[in-house]
Amino acid sequence: MFESLHRRIRKKGQPPGTVTYVGREQTKPVTLEVIHVGADGVRRTSPASAEACAAFVDAPGLTWINLDGLHDADLLTRLGEIFRLHPLVLEDIAHTGQRPKLDELGNALFVVLKMLRYNEDERTIEDEQVSFVLRENLLLTFQEKCGGDVFGEVRKRLVAGTGKLAASGADYLMYALIDAVVDNYFVVLERMGEDIEEVEEALLVSPTPGELETIHGLRREALFLRRFIWPLREVLSRLNKGGTPFIKDSTDAYLRDLYDHVIQIMDTVETFRDMLSGMLDLYLSNVSLKLNETMKVLTMISTIFIPLSFLASLYGMNFRHMPELETQYGYFVVLGVMGSSVAGMLLFFRRKGWLSSKS
Repeated sequence: MFESLHRRIRKKGQPPGTVTYVGREQTKPVTLEVIHVGADGVRRTSPASAEACAAFVDAPGLTWINLDGLHDADLLTRLGEIFRLHPLVLEDIAHTGQRPKLDELGNALFVVLKMLRYNEDERTIEDEQVSFVLRENLLLTFQEKCGGDVFGEVRKRLVAGTGKLAASGADYLMYALIDAVVDNYFVVLERMGEDIEEVEEALLVSPTPGELETIHGLRREALFLRRFIWPLREVLSRLNKGGTPFIKDSTDAYLRDLYDHVIQIMDTVETFRDMLSGMLDLYLSNVSLKLNETMKVLTMISTIFIPLSFLASLYGMNFRHMPELETQYGYFVVLGVMGSSVAGMLLFFRRKGWLSSKS
């Protein structure tokens, strides 16, 4: 979160509508992809420039234009000019720290959300901003990172040219893409749940400071998820209420189902947060219990040595007349008294149950 705030400093003092990329540094070149479903079938191309997309501005049929990478501000600006996008929309697309939101801007519907992935190597959750611009027969998508997304199955179905996806409009296509993003949330939550189970098992066996660090990391990720999923619920709620000409009545039922999925994800995140809070309390309780056990052992050892120290110090005094010193078996008698004292204390501790590991 703080990294995002630091990146936004780059646009300080610039006028509203200025297209300045403030996301993570990218090294791969941006790529354009166009999938057009028309009367002559499905055509999939990769235009080399924004001008090559101008033919699809008012093209009949269904057109999906996807831009991978936002760090080329000139290309993004040219696309905005060709498709008559509002400057504030272009600014929000380039500023990748946006929270999920929905705006209706006269000639288009603008939606922003986060696409999440689970990094198997680092065992962390990564986010990527995805922006949608919806018109009657046109859908524009803008992805923050270059290469790799969760839209592979949607592409296959669309390119196949069969089924409801190819026969429906751009609003259903946008639903299908958002549904793919939300479905991937379940995958991320499943992997996060496995991490939580591993930490929970480790806490029950032998908690270490490493588990505490892991718990704090998982709590940050749960807060991270909640920050993106909660506003997405509001976005889908507004889409479900209708009132926008860009969403057909036939798509409302699918959006309501998608809204239910987001509610389920939100409940899972809240459950994870409660579990992690309980695990943190469990860790602190285990550490406190171990400290108490250690203090109990040290206290018993000290108690046992108190009378021994007393007897040893008593007969260690340098007085000249001490009757016991003249006794032939005085040394052994004192050792016997010391041994009896230790045995008596151990018997007392045992009867009290203090020597038991379950006490």
